[in-house]
Amino acid sequence: MHTKKILIVDDEPDLAELVSYNLRKEGFEVSSASDGEEALKKIRKGNFNLVILDLMLPGIQGMELCRILRNDPKTKHLPIIMLTAKGEDVDKILGLEMGADDYIAKPFSPRELVARVKAVLRRSGEKTVEESVIRIAGLAINRETFAVLKKNMPLNLSATEFKLLLYLAERKGRVFSRDQLLDAVWKDEAFVEPRTVDVHIRRLRAQIEDDPSNPLYIKTKRGIGYYMDADI
Repeated sequence: MHTKKILIVDDEPDLAELVSYNLRKEGFEVSSASDGEEALKKIRKGNFNLVILDLMLPGIQGMELCRILRNDPKTKHLPIIMLTAKGEDVDKILGLEMGADDYIAKPFSPRELVARVKAVLRRSGEKTVEESVIRIAGLAINRETFAVLKKNMPLNLSATEFKLLLYLAERKGRVFSRDQLLDAVWKDEAFVEPRTVDVHIRRLRAQIEDDPSNPLYIKTKRGIGYYMDADI
């Protein structure tokens, strides 16, 4: 098994050295970069298995660097752990929405960071292409690329429609009320009404169903909510 390569992107030399020391002790090969530009060059040249990325960096900020990496086909699946002094939930949510795989706030224990690194690497190593695609009666939903095919033809779903479809597809057979779907898909968006769910379900059905008035995929449980049939 080849040694896993990790890049630490942090402008605090002492912290970068502490993290490097603890990771090397566990058998990882470690490099570091002190700003976003240097990190980007190293990532594009090297073949890293994971990046530990500080949010507060000179030049390209951590959040922006994460966005750049996620928008590049070569690095879109590169595991990223965000490391930052900002422990606020809003930063955590932003970081995870931007595509970070995990998030750890300073101060942290090096032992915890090593455990998180191993967990993220384990998860990313387990994801095969087949596991990332859900196939349901002519539909193929790709968790990694956010693409949906119907009978091998691509559908043009919005991000919210995709999230809604994926949520129901991963939980076939369970009925969800509008409020449960709002909490799961729209999360912290303010002023979203339960009727919004109905509108998105209608749009989704218009694209994925042969006959939206007699749906195969997303069904209605009258008076309760929506579900995807466990038997399809």
